[in-house]
Amino acid sequence: MLSRVASHIYWLGRYLERAENYARFIDVNFNLMQDLPQDLKEQWEPLVAATGDLELYLKKYQGYERHQVMYFLTFDGENPNSMLSSVNKARENARIIRENLSKETWEKVNELYYMLQTGMEKKVWKKEDPRQFFEMVKNQILLLYGLADSTVARTEGWYFRQLGQLLERADKTSRILDVKYHILLPSPIEVGSPLDFLHWMALLKSVTGFNTYRRLYGNIDPSGIVEFLVLNKYFPRSIYYCLKEAERCLHCISGSSSEGFKNSAEKSIGELRSRLEYSDVDDIISVGLHEYLDTLQLKINHISDLIDSTYFRLKDNFIT
Repeated sequence: MLSRVASHIYWLGRYLERAENYARFIDVNFNLMQDLPQDLKEQWEPLVAATGDLELYLKKYQGYERHQVMYFLTFDGENPNSMLSSVNKARENARIIRENLSKETWEKVNELYYMLQTGMEKKVWKKEDPRQFFEMVKNQILLLYGLADSTVARTEGWYFRQLGQLLERADKTSRILDVKYHILLPSPIEVGSPLDFLHWMALLKSVTGFNTYRRLYGNIDPSGIVEFLVLNKYFPRSIYYCLKEAERCLHCISGSSSEGFKNSAEKSIGELRSRLEYSDVDDIISVGLHEYLDTLQLKINHISDLIDSTYFRLKDNFIT
């Protein structure tokens, strides 16, 4: 496969997953606001912090009004990570490699693009209840994933798209957990209170893991949630699971044995996956959750850079 094509497929996976996560975060946070006591102010700042774009937001806006945050995260073209920007980039990547995609996939990517355009025209961010729009966006992206699962041959292109999707998902899971633990962490008086329960429940719902968590762990417990979202070997949105599957994708692409590595990207992701595999929640808490997750995010970004240099950049000896 040409490195150019592989790069576009990889970033198609990342941008679709980014847009789906943003729709998920906004929808869940909006639902949380409906359940909070009336005397509590809506909390939209943590949502911006979760995306890593707080600095850019503060350059453009003052305060954290709901309509401002929703516009910034959904439709702001100057925000390179907004849902609109992510879907635009996903569509452009899909257009460039259209011959490598099924007809149905291209059509659904186009529908998603026009869905965002229509939402912008209708000023969805100003509506009293915009949840239906975000639900539609999530379902459209999940439909795209379903089409890929059912119709795409498991060749290099499939694994590159999966690789992008999994690394993006691991990054977003770490960010939303980090924000809850540090910015939304209630005062000692509120720990274990109904308000604290609502926050943790919203976090689990943001990764569609509430029911699965309750079946596996029972009561809502911060250390249990940390273990579930970071170390669980079976939940498809846990950081460990995403990295394990991403490592498998890299091995399938290179044809290397799962017990070794052929390049720096495989080595780096194997080291990180192994460290998570033999960690427990006490190790994480002893280091400090914020510090642990911050290190994880840096390592995931480093793995992405190594994938780029290994597979997508032209080597010097090929340049004429």
